[in-house]
Amino acid sequence: MFKKVLGYTGKYRKTTYLSAFVMFFGLVANVTPFLLVYQIIKPLLMKEPLSLHTALLYASGIALCGILHAVLYIKGLDLSHKSAYNTLKNLRISLQKKLEAQPLGAIQIKGTGALKKTFVDDIESIELLLAHALPEGLANLAVPALIFIGMFIVDWKLALLCLAALPVGILCMGVMYGIGMREMKNWYAAADKMNNTIVEYVNGMDVVKVFGRDGESYKRFEGDVKGYRDFTFAWYKACWPWMALYASILPCTALFALPIGAGLVHSGVSTLPDLALVLCMAFSVGPLFLKAMTFMSTIPQINHKIAELEKTLNTPPLVQTGKPFSGKGHSIAFEDVRFAYDEAEVLHGVSFRAPEGSLVALVGESGSGKSTLAKLLVHFYDVTGGAVRLGGQDVRDMSVEALNDEISFVAQEQFLFNISLLENIRLGKLDATDEEVLAAAEKAQCNEFLSRLEKGIHTLAGDGGKQLSGGERQRISLARAILKNAPVIVLDEATAFMDPENEEKMNDAIAELIENKTVIVIAHRLRSIVEADVIAVLDGGNLAAAGRHKELLSSCEAYQRLWNAHERSAAWSVNAEGGNI
Repeated sequence: MFKKVLGYTGKYRKTTYLSAFVMFFGLVANVTPFLLVYQIIKPLLMKEPLSLHTALLYASGIALCGILHAVLYIKGLDLSHKSAYNTLKNLRISLQKKLEAQPLGAIQIKGTGALKKTFVDDIESIELLLAHALPEGLANLAVPALIFIGMFIVDWKLALLCLAALPVGILCMGVMYGIGMREMKNWYAAADKMNNTIVEYVNGMDVVKVFGRDGESYKRFEGDVKGYRDFTFAWYKACWPWMALYASILPCTALFALPIGAGLVHSGVSTLPDLALVLCMAFSVGPLFLKAMTFMSTIPQINHKIAELEKTLNTPPLVQTGKPFSGKGHSIAFEDVRFAYDEAEVLHGVSFRAPEGSLVALVGESGSGKSTLAKLLVHFYDVTGGAVRLGGQDVRDMSVEALNDEISFVAQEQFLFNISLLENIRLGKLDATDEEVLAAAEKAQCNEFLSRLEKGIHTLAGDGGKQLSGGERQRISLARAILKNAPVIVLDEATAFMDPENEEKMNDAIAELIENKTVIVIAHRLRSIVEADVIAVLDGGNLAAAGRHKELLSSCEAYQRLWNAHERSAAWSVNAEGGNI
């Protein structure tokens, strides 16, 4: 375990070792006063004279050792924390790089709460191992080991008596660890569930309020929090008795040495000065050994956390190369594409082409695979079978950066950073001038709402873009795509949040965006895609048919169902009494 963590220390590994070395000598200074006390009481036991000068000298030595221990201990902690936090930095950088290589879809599936716990809480908890358990724990084990060697040199019989309490304490600790390890995985699962529920509860607050689901939503929130609490209390309750036993027994190294040792002295097997020296040594080693064992209690948790981190780091990365885009043109081909979420296949050999400069619409019922196909094109996932090609080049045979340069993806929900709207749009083209950004905003019909904002385009978007409505966020994302001016456009219900008044303007902006480009559009409003060059109809993960609107109406039963349902919904209206007419 230490080897795995130390692999991230980099140039600070020597600092970690140095901190353990400094702490070792600090603890040596901490136990030396017990030996000096023995030097004071030894003449009394032997009925020898002890001068005041000698007693004061030993007393000064005790005070000096106390000061030296404090200085060395603080210096050791300074070194260990410097190494620990730089190691955490290295670990986070490594995790970031490897996470960036993961399929984006797989990252989304993990859940915000679980990722936050992994990146923040679990990594931060390793600081205890690096700054304390490793250097301080090793020092607290090494010094007692030396003291026990000294005990055996003085009197092996008394030394064995001092060791007699350790097996009992270690047995209690073993029982506690066994209980802890059995429930460790379930405890972390409960914590992940609680974190995800909290994040979902906060993010979905507006929906909960609008639909009056406060009670039901809070009940789930409360249930998961209480479930975590109750599980933790039950777990701790099972461990506490054994924890109390080992915490009481381990420091009592004189538990057997004092009464039995006195008998050995009385019978002449051992001497009184040797018993006094061994007892002084025993009293010095007890607190150190208990502290070392306390650090040992963190190891099961750290083992689990490191295993979880390594599991995250070792998730199969997205298949890609460092090659640039070298396709001929910007046609799109799905060739016998298969894809599975957790072993459950959701696309079953889908094949069709989108010629360069064409508009291809993906239609189908919810769950038919439309969005999955689009995400495979922008390489959110790797296909589990077949291939997706851009200009004849497999998307896996180029870098994600190269693919991103060729494709603009406009989804229903677009994340905005809490920076100015100007800088949010500039993400589409980082070297764009302010004038180019303003022009893109105008083409995306953003000026209508920017004019209402006090700071206009320089207004902060808020966390996740909360300062804007859903439709306004979509127009900002459309402005990004216009600024990027990529040759391939993927639109996932790009007008989903538009009111009828603004939808026509948005459609005009989209028409300008997609001019002379290869376009994949996911649409539920079928009337908006009747002029598409190709309409691909997905049904249960299969391609039911692909063609133009009129031929599909006459030949594709799945498309006929979609069209009829769309026409019926378009005729719906609501009367004053709340019924349909």
